[in-house]
Amino acid sequence: MELEIKGLCKIYGKAEILSDINLNIEEEGTLALIGPTGSGKTTLLHLIDLLDEPTQGEIIVDGVKVTGLSESERLKIRRKMAMVFQKPVMFRASVRENVSYGLKIRGKSSIEERVKEAISAVGLEGYESRDANTLSGGEMQRIALARALVLEPDVLLLDEPTANLDPKTAMDIDMLISRFEGTMIVATHNMQECQRLADRVVILQEGRITALGRPEDIFEPKDHSAPFFSSISAPW
Repeated sequence: MELEIKGLCKIYGKAEILSDINLNIEEEGTLALIGPTGSGKTTLLHLIDLLDEPTQGEIIVDGVKVTGLSESERLKIRRKMAMVFQKPVMFRASVRENVSYGLKIRGKSSIEERVKEAISAVGLEGYESRDANTLSGGEMQRIALARALVLEPDVLLLDEPTANLDPKTAMDIDMLISRFEGTMIVATHNMQECQRLADRVVILQEGRITALGRPEDIFEPKDHSAPFFSSISAPW
């Protein structure tokens, strides 16, 4: 899936959350959105996932302008994507039922093998019958990933996938998502995670793109006087 974003703006009340965002997102590879809390990363993910409408600008998916489409048309496009939120919410059900839910509402049949493979892929074999809400934060994040991956999306959207996790669990989650084949967009404030995962990096500050490029060019610029260098070196 090819995504193009033109002149995207989002305003809530009097607050401009995003301003003049322009991006071309290729069919494969990982784009990292990095920036401090409040920079607009989550809002941009929500707009890409068609959970919200931009105040201004366009989102174009595979050559089709999706802003302004009917709900049924938006749903068809959304079903090509899957999003994992920073704080995943579990259904009051077993791990197996949580992972299979998206397939069931899409009317898919013969889903047991796919569900089994997704649970295995995130390292939760033997947890199938466990109540998802009794598990740890890291285990819930794995379930949320399995719930997304089982849908076999063209685009995987991740909002701070390792926030508030211990370092080992965070590394495990990064290893899992690095295996995804397709387009992945990761919002994070963790520069190390960004460097591990990303093919391209977008720096967002106060709702604007201040830098765009390969990780090695962003984090190890030859010109240390670059206008974004001092700001991204600061701890967030």
